[in-house]
Formats: sequence, C-alpha cells, structure tokens
Amino acid sequence: MTTRIAGVYNIMATPFHPDGAMDEASLRRLVNFQLDKNAYGLTILGVLGEAAKMSVDERRRVMELVVDEVNGRVPVVVGVSHAETATVIALSRAAFEAGCAGVMIAPPRLDAPTDDQIYSLYADYAAGFDGPIIVQDFPPVNGVIMSPDVLARIAENIPSARYLKLEDPPLMQKIGAIRERTGKFAIFGGLGGMFFLEELERGAAGTMTGFAFTEILVAIFEAYRDGDIAAATRIFDHYLPLIRFENQPIINLTVRKELLRRRGAMESAALRNPFAPIDAGTHAEIDRVLARVGISDPAQKITFASPAAG
Repeated sequence: MTTRIAGVYNIMATPFHPDGAMDEASLRRLVNFQLDKNAYGLTILGVLGEAAKMSVDERRRVMELVVDEVNGRVPVVVGVSHAETATVIALSRAAFEAGCAGVMIAPPRLDAPTDDQIYSLYADYAAGFDGPIIVQDFPPVNGVIMSPDVLARIAENIPSARYLKLEDPPLMQKIGAIRERTGKFAIFGGLGGMFFLEELERGAAGTMTGFAFTEILVAIFEAYRDGDIAAATRIFDHYLPLIRFENQPIINLTVRKELLRRRGAMESAALRNPFAPIDAGTHAEIDRVLARVGISDPAQKITFASPAAG
C-alpha cells in the first residue's frame, strides 16, 4: 500500500559533533524530538540537512538510522538529489527497500535546461525504481527554473511524480499557475514556513520545512484543515516574528541548529563547512525574539487549544 504524503513534514537537520563527525546519538534524539512535536512525517537529507556535504555512504547511514529509529511510526521521505542519475536511482532504490514513503529529487545543475530536458530527467528517474517522487523546485540549490508548464507535464505523464515541494517565489502565484494546468500534484510549501498560511489558502497539501518549532506549524495546519481559519491565522501571525527570524538568508540553518540545541534536540549546533557562523548579537536576538512570541523555555513543547475549543 502506498502511504499518502500530507501534512507537516519536518525537514530534518543532520547533527554533527564539533569536529564534523556525524552525531548518531543526536540524530536518534532528533527523530524522537520531532515525533514528540507531532510531525506528520520526516524528510531527511534535504538541502538544510547538509546532504551535499556528505558522502553517499554517509547519506545511506543517515537513512538507516532514521528509518530504524522511526520504526514505522510516521512516513519518511529521503532526499536523493545527486549530479549522477545512476546515484539518484541507487539511493532511491535503497530508500524504498528500507520502507521509506517517497524520495525527493531536485534536478542537478544544468546550463539553461529546456523543458524537454527537465521532463526527460524525471522520466529517467521514474523508470529506474518504483515509488513516489517528490519533485523539488528550489532554484537556489541548482539554478534550475522549472516552469509551471513542465511541472504540469511531469504530473500529468509520470504517475509516480505526483508530489511537488515548491520553493520558487512568488510561491502562491506559482501554485496558482500550476493548479490552472493540473490537479494531479499534491503541493508542499517550504521556505521555513514563512508563507504557510497563504500556501494553505492556495490549496497546499502541507509543508516540508525545517522550522525548529514543528508543533507551531502542526497547530496552524490542523486548525486550517478543521475549518478554523481564524485560529490558524492567529497562530501564524503570533509566531511569524520567530518564523521570519529563523529563516533569514545565509544564516538560516545556523540559527535553526542553535534553536534545536536550545530545545534539547541535539547536543551541538555544529555545521559542516562551508557555513556562516552567527555572532553574539544574533544569539542575543534569538533570546529577544523568543521572548517576543512568549517562549520562555524553548525546551518545552508548545501546546495549543484544539480548534474546536477556540
């Protein structure tokens, strides 16, 4: 049976020791942390999971550890993007053999690719394995712009590619343009949750993002899903300063890992090179933005009244 992919999927960070070695104990701890925060699923080895800084063997190890720790409790999606098609296919086969729910693939860097080239890439991927593909549309990763036309063509003609992770602004306009062309994509937002409410209003199936307070996004999603738009809006607006601050360009992952460390989800906030460090002023700003949204102890799970309760 194919698992339906929907809701709030946390894009997992990858914990490292200060010396750059993978922190396997913290990776297991992070899995349970995200599940405690009611994540609908986990997406591992995305851009902000630092997959590009890992060897193929390390990526396989992350997948093995996460799948083992999850133990079937939620679906797991694996980022398998790579410059070589054969490697994408090999990683995808390994993911599905391990029981993962889907694989997320962005095109490799290409020199002004045509729509036909992009379509052919995904057709080649799909021919190499059986299982759902989440098409990742995130031009900062690879410089590849995927038009609504080619995305609709992929959805209409490649049965396994029926999910889209869309992070190509203007987001809502692109969602609308794709929706005009096809209804076969389940579309997920990202970008740290900065436009999550508007994405839902445009018909998004959920979000895949690494925002360090997963339970906030879950509360927004569930209120909206249950028809309490006022509650979804209220929660989104209240925590937007934190969402915005965490997702600032260049240092977004550095801030995110520091927040996850403060929440007790991982031992160290270390990143692998290259990365942009944060200074003492940014650490102080984190304190202030947490206070601004009423989070006195980031280690504690934020709880919300049910939508029905108001």
